[in-house]
Amino acid sequence: MDDVEDLLDQAIWLIEAKKDSCPDYIREALTCRFMFRKLFLRAVALDPCVSKGEYAASWRNCSSALPSLLDSSKYGSTVPQSFSAKIQRRFASTVPPRPVMMNDLKDTYDYLQRFFDDAEAARGVFDCLKGSQIFTFVSIFGTRKPQPSVYVRCLLSSLINNKMRVSGETSFTQFIFDDLAELVLPADILVDMANYAVESPQSRKFQIAKRMDVFVERVGQSYLETLRAMNMNRSRTRRMLCHTILDWENIQLDAEEIDMSLREYTHEEPIAGQTPDEENVWSFPLSSWSYYHKLHQMEWVVQLGFELQIYRTDELAGMYWYLQYLANFRLQHLQRIRTFTLRRVDVIERPTAEQTAAFSQSLSFLNFSMLETSATQCFADALSCLYISLVHLSLLPANFEFPYSTPGFRYSLRMRPFFPISIPSVPSYEEFSSLVNPLSAKPQERSALGPSLEAKRLDSLLEAAELATKIARKEWEAVSKSSAEIARCQGCEKEWRVKQKDVLRSVIAVGIAVAGVRKWVAGGMQAGKLKVEVAEKGYHDWWVVPKVKAL
Repeated sequence: MDDVEDLLDQAIWLIEAKKDSCPDYIREALTCRFMFRKLFLRAVALDPCVSKGEYAASWRNCSSALPSLLDSSKYGSTVPQSFSAKIQRRFASTVPPRPVMMNDLKDTYDYLQRFFDDAEAARGVFDCLKGSQIFTFVSIFGTRKPQPSVYVRCLLSSLINNKMRVSGETSFTQFIFDDLAELVLPADILVDMANYAVESPQSRKFQIAKRMDVFVERVGQSYLETLRAMNMNRSRTRRMLCHTILDWENIQLDAEEIDMSLREYTHEEPIAGQTPDEENVWSFPLSSWSYYHKLHQMEWVVQLGFELQIYRTDELAGMYWYLQYLANFRLQHLQRIRTFTLRRVDVIERPTAEQTAAFSQSLSFLNFSMLETSATQCFADALSCLYISLVHLSLLPANFEFPYSTPGFRYSLRMRPFFPISIPSVPSYEEFSSLVNPLSAKPQERSALGPSLEAKRLDSLLEAAELATKIARKEWEAVSKSSAEIARCQGCEKEWRVKQKDVLRSVIAVGIAVAGVRKWVAGGMQAGKLKVEVAEKGYHDWWVVPKVKAL
C-alpha cells in the first residue's frame, strides 16, 4: 500500500510541477482523481479493528470526493481501446467469461455513491455489543434497497468476525456468554468468566468452565455461519439458513447432554409437577438457547420465501399458517424461559446491583421478544384466515394445472427443509390440509352443509381474521414505539423504525381488505362486484397483502 501511495504522490507532484504548461481545469481534474484513488485505497486497507470514527471518516471522505469527479468528467473523452474483450477474458474467473459491461457515467457515479453510503452505514455494527443487537443490525442491513454490494457485505462480516473477536472489543467466548445471559442465564455461574481463573480440577468452577468450553466450541462455528449467511444475497441467505437450521437441531440435542452434566455442579432445583403423575421440569438453559435460535431461523426461512416471491398464490394461506405455527412455538418457548428466569429472581434473597441489572436486561429482552413474536403470530394468522376465505370464495386463482404431481407431493417438496427437524415437527399433509382448508371447496360437501351453515363458517373465519388484525395492529404499534435499547436496534434505529412503520401499514391494509370482503359477503356476494389483486410489491416484503376493490 505504501508503494502505491508513493506513486500516487509522485503523480500529483508531477502534475503540480507542470502547472505552467497545463490548464488549471485539466490539472485539477487529474489531481482530484489521484486524490480519490488515495482515499479509496486507504479506506479498503483499513484494519477491521479501527475505531468507529476513523472507519466512518475514511468512507465519508471517499463519498465527498465524488462530486468533483463528476463535475470534471466533461473535460475528458472516452478511450474504448483502454479495455477489450481480450483483457476481460484474462480477468474472468468463470467459463465462459462474462461479457464486458458498458456503464453510463451517471450510473457509475450513483453506484459508487451507494457503495460508499452502504460502507459507511456498516459502522453501526460498532454500536452492537450483544448477539441480539448484531442479528438485528445484520437483518436490517440486508434489506437495504438496492442490496449492498458483495464487497460491502464482506466488509461487514470482517467487522463482526475479525480474528474471532466481535466488533473488535469482546472475545468470542464472552460474546456467547453475553448472549446466553441475555436470554436464559442472567447473572448465572455458568456464564461467569471468573470460572476460567480456577485451575483446580476438584473445583466445580473448573468443571463448569470445562463443559462450557465444549459448548462454545460446538456452537461457535454455527453461530458465525448464521451471521455470514445473513450477509449474503437474499436467495443465498434463505438457502444457507435451510442448512444451518439442521446444524442447530444437532446443537440442541448436544446441548441437552451438557445441560444434564452441568446439574451436578449448579445444584439446580426443577419445577415440581402439579400432580404426582407429572414429571419435574428442568430449565435446560443451553438447549433452550439453541432451540430459540433454531426457531427464529425457521421463521426467517418462511418469511424470506415471501420476500423472494417463491410461493404461488394458492400457497399463501398455507405458508402464513405455518409462519404463525412457528411463531406460536417460539412464543411458548419464550414464556417457558421467562418462567424460569422469574423463579430465579424469587430465589435470590438479596440480589446485588450487578444481578439486578442482569435480570432487568434479560426480562426486558424476553418481554420485547414475546411482544414481537405475538405480533408476528397474530398478523400471520390474520393473513392466513383472509387468504383461506378468498380461495373459498373463488376470488383468488386456486386451481392450477399440475398434471404430473399431487397436492401431497407438492406439500412435501415445499416443507422439505423442515422435515428433519424434530421439534417443531412438520404436520402431515392431511392435518395441514384440514387446518388450511377448514371450509370445504367441494360442491357435494357444500350442499351437505347447507348455505346457512356454510355462510356462518365463512363469517366466523372472517371475524377471526378481523380480531387477529386488531390485536396485531395494537402489538405492532407497541413494538414500533419501543426504545432502541429495548428493541436492540442500536446502530440501525432509523432503518428499523422505517421497517416497523411499513409493517403497520401492511396491518392496516389487511384490516381494510377484511372489512371489504365481509361487506361483500353481507351484501349477498354478487358476482363481479368485488375484485381482488395480489400485488408483487407491498408495504413490506414479508407481508403479502391482497388489495380488495369494490366495483
